[in-house]
Amino acid sequence: MHEKLLLETIKIKDGVIHNLPYHQKRCDTSRKTLFKTSKKLLLSMHINPPSKGLYRCRILYDISIQSIEYIPYTEKKINTLKIVSSDIIYAHKYANRDSLNILLKAHQGFDEIIIARGGYLRDTTISNIAFYDEEKWYTPKKPLLEGTMRAKLLDEGLLHTKNIKTIDISHFSQVALINAMVGFKILNNLQIQDHQGVIYDY
Repeated sequence: MHEKLLLETIKIKDGVIHNLPYHQKRCDTSRKTLFKTSKKLLLSMHINPPSKGLYRCRILYDISIQSIEYIPYTEKKINTLKIVSSDIIYAHKYANRDSLNILLKAHQGFDEIIIARGGYLRDTTISNIAFYDEEKWYTPKKPLLEGTMRAKLLDEGLLHTKNIKTIDISHFSQVALINAMVGFKILNNLQIQDHQGVIYDY
């Protein structure tokens, strides 16, 4: 098994595989970049989902599929976010998330963290993020990871990219998390705390 083990998390609801073309594209891109192979690994040939219920299909792979699990999904409740500076690099969806988990654990008083690098917001540990300015939804131009749902929403024109500084969050009226499982989830009754301890309510 290769050291650079990769992960795809795919939403399965009542037997339906969601957003598969975008997961396939990321799988192809990552394998070509990391393993120098253009041979496709067709995810659809390996997924045999349960027919009822909501599941997180967890695929571990490198050159080939290493394992597939179907895990019943329970959404994480998020009401508090903390902005944390870090130089973490997570350009591919690696199975090893130790650096992200350690960073989150260091801020246990919060439900999640928003990682900032070079003064610009990137992602939470579990999702891309978006902000609404009463006209458009914006997501950081340079996220930690280019998520599959983020890619889909950008292609559909429902989301726009922008460099977002920490000090810019006061200009937005709503915040949403974006990932394969929650889709586009607007957070209500949310508080974000910045580096100086200033709290913003949404």
